[in-house]
Amino acid sequence: MHTDHPLALLGGLTPSQFMKRHWQKKPLLVRNAIPGFVPCIGRTELVALAAQEGVESRLIVDSPKGWKMKHGPLAKRSLPPFSQKKWTFLVQGVDLHHDGVHALMQQFRFVPDARLDDVMISYASDGGGVGPHFDSYDVFLLQAHGQRRWRIGRNKDLTLQEGVPLKILQNFKAEEEFVLNPGDLLYLPPKYAHDGMAEGECMTWSIGFRAPQERELARELLLGLADEAFEGVGAALYRDPRQPAVTSSAAIPAALADFARQVVNKALKNPDLLDSLLGEYLTEPKAHVWFEGLEKEPDLSQGVWLDRRTKMMYDHRHVFINGESFRVGGKDARFLRQLADSRCLSSTSCAKLSNPAKEALLDWMSADWLKPAQDFPG
Repeated sequence: MHTDHPLALLGGLTPSQFMKRHWQKKPLLVRNAIPGFVPCIGRTELVALAAQEGVESRLIVDSPKGWKMKHGPLAKRSLPPFSQKKWTFLVQGVDLHHDGVHALMQQFRFVPDARLDDVMISYASDGGGVGPHFDSYDVFLLQAHGQRRWRIGRNKDLTLQEGVPLKILQNFKAEEEFVLNPGDLLYLPPKYAHDGMAEGECMTWSIGFRAPQERELARELLLGLADEAFEGVGAALYRDPRQPAVTSSAAIPAALADFARQVVNKALKNPDLLDSLLGEYLTEPKAHVWFEGLEKEPDLSQGVWLDRRTKMMYDHRHVFINGESFRVGGKDARFLRQLADSRCLSSTSCAKLSNPAKEALLDWMSADWLKPAQDFPG
């Protein structure tokens, strides 16, 4: 993606300008960001998705007795009539299940894939919403159908209401207010309070971004280090032939503490280990994503493209795909990085790969991570 070309999606800003001026700093409202936008998925298809076992969904109702929330799968008969006001259902990760939604998400890849998460779609009856709240991550709110009124503000008081099933702000104060029409886009940085209410029946697409928490990232990396440590550390026992007799028998010997440090340093001796673990963590598919495998013989002769569920990234020494890492260099690295960036690779480029790299692509096709070019949607 060219980062210095103005985009209608960003109101005429270039991606570089947007990232410098707005990303994690301040909101941006873009009228007619996608001119003539017509959603590629409608209410009927969205209702069907919400009923599936492998799809995350929620039903939220603002009733006279207070807020109510129900997690999916949501059978069609469990949804209120659309003539009833003040309810909404949300479907998470629609990009994993619909090629058109996945294609739209690609327009936001001026942000690294390591940060791009998914597209959530909310469908609301008149007056429906989820209450004033904040997200801990960046979000683009694209109006897809109907109208939604947004009130936003830089609330310093993030106290939540007690006794409700949603994270609703107790003291929300709006500073700005907008009514979004189909094709309009609103960007909000993390923890920017907002409250969206449907004016008539409406559908909103939320393009969300992941922001790993320190605690979560440390846990995943340390667990990975613990698994890998057994490959670099032997079974040698601690020895202390020069240990003198002691009067303070409960004190831990300094030599034993040094031995422990040496064990950890030995486990971390591979300088690429942490990079590999990070790439594997960032490309690990979500828990509800699975691949069925390819029934026919894999073939690279027509070129390949990444399945919409596949995550592929790279660093200076590796490529990572769906939680696995591979050390690459030379032309293999160049072509596999091209595959990760463009999510497709031509037959000509496939033919130039080394035999081990070709074997890797064939294995990925057999696992259904890659598709043959002739099956490319649209």
